[in-house]
Amino acid sequence: MEFHQGRLLDHVHLRARDLAASKRFYRAILAALCHQPTFETEQAIAFDELYIDQAESYRSHVHIAFQAIDPDAVRRFYEAGLSNGGEDNGEPGERPYHPGYFAAFLLDPDGNNIEAVYHGPTTRSSADVVIRPLGD
Repeated sequence: MEFHQGRLLDHVHLRARDLAASKRFYRAILAALCHQPTFETEQAIAFDELYIDQAESYRSHVHIAFQAIDPDAVRRFYEAGLSNGGEDNGEPGERPYHPGYFAAFLLDPDGNNIEAVYHGPTTRSSADVVIRPLGD
């Protein structure tokens, strides 16, 4: 068993009003960023550190930013989101946060602010962090 995770967040858990609509939205935008579900049941879906299930009494309202490999991926994310139940919250384009910051923003079916961002040309020390339980 292996888990590939980042360094700061262990996971993000969203509570969806309409799980089917959220599954459709997240499948589309994350496929545009080259990600597929890592876990799915009728009650939930997960993409690496992102876990989404059906809300019973409350819904989440958060901001999540996904990394994109280039500006074209940001544009694909935006179009996929609009075509799958998302609402415009900022068209793809340069942002003033730092030179090279190219992003787009969508509201998911529950009103969460979802971003795809490309930070410009960079290198990574590692593609991801591999976590293996002791004894495996």
